[in-house]
Amino acid sequence: MNTYECNKCGMSVKAQCGKCNVPLENDYLTLDDGGQVQISKCPSCEGKIKSPQCCGQDMSCEMN
Repeated sequence: MNTYECNKCGMSVKAQCGKCNVPLENDYLTLDDGGQVQISKCPSCEGKIKSPQCCGQDMSCEMN
């Protein structure tokens, strides 16, 4: 399961889809202006959420 970790304080979380009970995967969503936003997505139902934040910044996650 992917672990999201705060680079500032070290807090970490593990996230899974409440609908499918599958671990969420780290990904990026490309915006219309070409910018990217870090997201977490379910590989089963393809639901997406904004990745967790801590200390005012996105928590990092190693891409699998």
